[in-house]
Amino acid sequence: MLGPRATRAGTDGDVGPRAGSGGCTDSREDPGAGAGRSPDTAREAAAAVGAVLEEYLRTRLREARRVDAVFAEEVASRVAAFVLRGGKRLRTAFVWCGWLAAGGVGDPRTPLRIGAALELLQTCALVHDDVMDESPVRRGAPAVHTDFARAHRAGRMRGSAASYSANAAMLAGDLALAWADDLLTETALTSPYGEQLHREWQAMRGEMVAGQYLDMRAQATGSSDPAHARNIATLKSALYTVERPLALGASLAGADPRTMDGLRAAGRCAGLAFQLRDDLLGAFGDPAVTGKPADQDLRTRKLTCLRAVALRLAAESGDTEALAVLGPEEAVPGGGTVERMRAALERTGARAVVEEEIAGLSSSSLRHFAAAGADARARREFAVLVARAVGTVPEGNRESV
Repeated sequence: MLGPRATRAGTDGDVGPRAGSGGCTDSREDPGAGAGRSPDTAREAAAAVGAVLEEYLRTRLREARRVDAVFAEEVASRVAAFVLRGGKRLRTAFVWCGWLAAGGVGDPRTPLRIGAALELLQTCALVHDDVMDESPVRRGAPAVHTDFARAHRAGRMRGSAASYSANAAMLAGDLALAWADDLLTETALTSPYGEQLHREWQAMRGEMVAGQYLDMRAQATGSSDPAHARNIATLKSALYTVERPLALGASLAGADPRTMDGLRAAGRCAGLAFQLRDDLLGAFGDPAVTGKPADQDLRTRKLTCLRAVALRLAAESGDTEALAVLGPEEAVPGGGTVERMRAALERTGARAVVEEEIAGLSSSSLRHFAAAGADARARREFAVLVARAVGTVPEGNRESV
């Protein structure tokens, strides 16, 4: 499963070693985080959520084994392995920043539980997204549907491996979503602000699905509308990755309306900057760093803000070659399509425009966060987190969150 199997169903309660490559769940990176003391920084919160997830998943795997051994081994264990393989844990870090900005009152373990629920929701989103995008790799390992296809072929099962693997992966994503909802609900029921927490969670789930559908629809229609690209980026990333996690954290501390409004504005700006950076990584990134193919967005002509900006600039300048190579369907003969698309993104100035917007949005997010009334410590933590998330920290100093 997912390369060397990280989770086995053979030992009751065993969820395997914590996967530290590419993520922050490895306790070696930050000794003590998640080991009984409260995190002091957003980075420590991102690391500490790994221990919360391990404990929660251990319980859910025991329950799965009581339901059925095959289901536990082939589905539940795959989900647990994927979750524990890491990722940046950005949403957890933003929950912690929101909680801190609103005063950081209450049990400091509670924001970590909300973060863990978000990491499970993210697992659902990524597993489903990889099926829809037919992406073979995630977090530097075979995507879940790719691994199911391998198991189908290895087991000499009947029928189509592609159909079986897609269906099985969608069920695995559904299971991650169920676990996420359960953990959020359990946490909300013990919080005096549980109703607000649940409202934020409900809204976020709906926005996430809407963004995914619009993304899929834009690709099917061949849209290159910058407004559509911006709306998709807002729903899929700005709200889901930053704004809602900040609001969830602030809700735990009973944030007043002024604080909440400032945090929402800060999150919207930082989230858009994060998605713009992801657009650039999708076109120019190193797969060894990102853990996913670097040319997939280009090959599939995904509607990103980067591509939409390039098409607009190409139309304004009369760059017909860029319009053709970046359009819905390549109209220029010859090979090297991805290389020509990258060249067009550079030549039109789209890459530079997007870099400039990332910087502007990042600055705006910091101003909104300060206007929310956050103290110096919270402002400092948020600034470091945003810089890491959107890639404005110099490469040599960047730390994974």
